[in-house]
Amino acid sequence: MTVSASVVADPGRNCPLCPRLVAFREEARAREPGWFNAPVPSFVPGSGPRSARVLIVGLAPGLRGANRTGRPFTGDYAGDLLYDTLISYGFATGKFEARPDDSLTLIDAAVTNAVRCVPPENKPIGAEIGNCRQFLETTISSFPNLAAIVALGRIAHESALRALKPHLPLAPSAYRFVHGAIHEVAGPSGPLLFTDSYHCSRYNTNTGRLTPEMFRSVFSALRERIG
Repeated sequence: MTVSASVVADPGRNCPLCPRLVAFREEARAREPGWFNAPVPSFVPGSGPRSARVLIVGLAPGLRGANRTGRPFTGDYAGDLLYDTLISYGFATGKFEARPDDSLTLIDAAVTNAVRCVPPENKPIGAEIGNCRQFLETTISSFPNLAAIVALGRIAHESALRALKPHLPLAPSAYRFVHGAIHEVAGPSGPLLFTDSYHCSRYNTNTGRLTPEMFRSVFSALRERIG
């Protein structure tokens, strides 16, 4: 079994930056004391951040998913589709069983969220996204061999581009969110491919906005580009 290590960019368990999220966290701790109920750390390869060339950025932990289990995209449908796809394209190995002590191990990839705490109704507000961006910036800088970022959804797209702003040749607004788009940008360690996908939430797949085939095509194209 390999459980990911936390990178230094992760906020502390009692991060005080967002009063609304702090209050929601405390309510969850009182209601479900056995859950993780804290900012969810990034999921990195067992060999450490140096081995990750791809960073997947989601929106925020789900209440009964990562907020419960303590690992990004673990415990809800979005993780089923994400990790099955990562295994299919060689970015992970083992078996995903929706718990942090399963045999799933990341290879060449890491997973994080634009907002680390679970928000009410899965909807962070602008101030919360902005407060948490410092951790996203440091997370991106923690991977010295990073070659690509996959943004899952428009909010992750916008927040990740703002985190990269000092390195971008154009303003973040110049890079439109389009499912399947691959933008050539720059990061703290050099050139980056910035890839967009609709978020792999159950809502998006149930409404047909995102199909498993559409989602897999994003990682298929990325695998071809980075080798």
